[in-house]
Amino acid sequence: MQNNIRPDSMARINSKALADAFIAEQVNEIRAQVGDKKVLLALSGGVDSSVVAALLIKAIGKQLVCVHVNHGLMRKDESENVIKLFKDGMDANLIYVDATDRFLGLLADVSDPESKRKIIGAEFINVFADEARKLEGIEFLAQGTIYPDILESIKQAEGKKAVKSHHNVGGLPEDLQFELVEPLKLLFKDEVRVVGEALGLPHAMVYRQPFPGPGLGVRCLGAITRDRLNALREADAILREEFDINGLAEKVWQYFVVIPDIKSVGVKDESRYEGWPAIIRAVNTVDAMSATIEEIPYAVLHKITARITNEVEGINRVLYDLTPKPSGTIEWE
Repeated sequence: MQNNIRPDSMARINSKALADAFIAEQVNEIRAQVGDKKVLLALSGGVDSSVVAALLIKAIGKQLVCVHVNHGLMRKDESENVIKLFKDGMDANLIYVDATDRFLGLLADVSDPESKRKIIGAEFINVFADEARKLEGIEFLAQGTIYPDILESIKQAEGKKAVKSHHNVGGLPEDLQFELVEPLKLLFKDEVRVVGEALGLPHAMVYRQPFPGPGLGVRCLGAITRDRLNALREADAILREEFDINGLAEKVWQYFVVIPDIKSVGVKDESRYEGWPAIIRAVNTVDAMSATIEEIPYAVLHKITARITNEVEGINRVLYDLTPKPSGTIEWE
């Protein structure tokens, strides 16, 4: 499984038996690839990187060094939860890096989504390189790359443009100093979850919300500003809280808020109030290659709208995106 094309003969991993066989194969491949060297893992705390962490711990134990980078584009309380779960709960060898100013400085005035992804990807590598220089024996970089990342980052047929690049695929520099370890790169998201459960990871971790590598950077549409980023973080927290309260958290595969760089006229305290729209997206999918729209009860949408417009500074409208994939992608950027 060393190339980037999934063989047609590869069985779908949809049972514990197939997952166990996959895990055994990957453990052997990781040990053969890494030897006695250390591996630096980009641990976002999402499903993919968490499953990679569990695989690497099983294969090489303390040779794994997890690095969680707070790029300032995390969801509310995300980094704190990652530290609590992995360092305190799983006794992982975890390094926390707060690089908020570093990333947001590079992203200032950058509006093109592909440019944002590549800047974030390249700076991730720079951060890892900085951390690796403080350690000894680091020769490998592990990533939670999965098959849809690759499919959407390369041209699938002559004359077709790539849908989008992913920070862990299209954003990597050509002179990368680490050899990559990507044990999940031929799996779809549903298969990653089956493998995660077979590894004994908690259900809540395995079925947590997918979160893109560039984080809120591709949900704060256009050029990122701190005030709009803060509004996005708060609006997204409200959405997730209301989905939990109303029993939608596990019914819907992925749900989030995006905020575009536009303003419209509204009314607040009987006065003109210009604010951004918060756009809700909620989709269901099996393999992330296509997606359908979840029908959210209007009562829930009204409650979310009231909370966001009343509790979040800078937002005066809430919209609901009804576009499936295709023609839209799951993320807006």
